[in-house]
Amino acid sequence: MESYMPDDTGQWNWKELFCLFCWPPCPRAIAAKLAFMPPVKTYNIKEDVRKVQTIWPNTESPSLTTIPNYHQHPERFDLIVARTSRCNKIVCVYVKNRENPTFTILFSHGNAVDIGQILDFYRDLTSAMRCNVLLYDYSGFGESTGKPSERNINADITTAWNVLRYKYEIPADKIVLYGQSIGTVPTVDLASRQQCAGVILQSPFTSGLRLVFPNWKIARPFDVFNNIGKVHRIKSRVLVIHGTDDSIIDISHGRELHNRCRNKVDPLWISGAGHNNIEIYPQFIQRLDRFLNKELIK
Repeated sequence: MESYMPDDTGQWNWKELFCLFCWPPCPRAIAAKLAFMPPVKTYNIKEDVRKVQTIWPNTESPSLTTIPNYHQHPERFDLIVARTSRCNKIVCVYVKNRENPTFTILFSHGNAVDIGQILDFYRDLTSAMRCNVLLYDYSGFGESTGKPSERNINADITTAWNVLRYKYEIPADKIVLYGQSIGTVPTVDLASRQQCAGVILQSPFTSGLRLVFPNWKIARPFDVFNNIGKVHRIKSRVLVIHGTDDSIIDISHGRELHNRCRNKVDPLWISGAGHNNIEIYPQFIQRLDRFLNKELIK
């Protein structure tokens, strides 16, 4: 995620900021300009027109996919296209690492990627963690239809949650919500409304306004991506992970969200890590393993 920062002289480009926030402030315009950067899609699917009537919500079974490495182990993947409450179709991939996993992770990815780019990594990561995982693309990302917006991504994760709950019949207390960067927005929103096994927030930010104006502490009705206003409602255990050298989302955002959590565990502040390289640090894997296989099982 990119933020609008001061120029080299330390001064804000007020003309740019005025255009960014417009007047009167329009949350949708702020959200669109602040956050969403769908990449050139890395895969294609051909949807089967037959609807699966026994599943809620309505889903379709794609008959062809070019997601990288999808066909190497077809028994480990289910590809699903599900319709959201906002009439978009989102692409989901369910990765089956274990027959009876302790937990299933619902993963909301960061910006400028789609599930074709991250499938291999999270297949291997969740295999090491002894979990299954459901990956999904936001509206307007990959082969998901529609346009990305705050309302749409919140509807997207709700649909993905319902796929796990009703198609795969996974109890809520066996689902871990995991959001990365912009993915923390739908993760926090859903976790504030639904009880689940646990929540992981990687490189989160407090809100759209606070990302642009780091010293802005007063709530505003036109703020967007308001994680700071929702995180205190989460009843599940929350693990926050952030790099100390994150130049895109300062670690202060992670610290503030951690402090606001009602049921937090020890956070992980990775010394020297930036925004996009947290996964290469050994303590990242170790902390995830402890959270998933020890702290959530107690």
